[in-house]
Amino acid sequence: MPTHSETRKLPYTAAQMYDLVADVAAYPEFLPWTAGARIRSRTVRPDGAEVMEADLVISFKVFRERFGSRVTLWPEDMKIDTEYLDGPFRHMHSTWAFRDLDGGGCEVDFFVDFEFKNRMLQRVIGVVFSEAMQRVVKAFEARAKDLYG
Repeated sequence: MPTHSETRKLPYTAAQMYDLVADVAAYPEFLPWTAGARIRSRTVRPDGAEVMEADLVISFKVFRERFGSRVTLWPEDMKIDTEYLDGPFRHMHSTWAFRDLDGGGCEVDFFVDFEFKNRMLQRVIGVVFSEAMQRVVKAFEARAKDLYG
């Protein structure tokens, strides 16, 4: 069960980074191995959280898999939680948290924990998991630079 946790300080506001990560539909434009994205539904709960169900198509080497997730956006708390609904995983959970820093910029915390059902795919990913997660985080950073430069 690979997990990855990372904290980065970036020269953008917490709101900018939150908006970037919350824009799931744009992931295929910049995120490695993301071949497609579709928002199934969006609802706003009475507590102010927005809940989106989304499908992502992940393409890695000879593997191409679709998975569904429930993304809960907490705009007041500047947090995003993602939980697995269906697809190739046994489980998947990720969290993002964004905080403005005194003097400018923000701190971004990212955590992901997942396991594939397919043992061969899990072994392939396991070999490059840490590097792959670093590439994902760097892709978000590069996207922020492109958008907010």
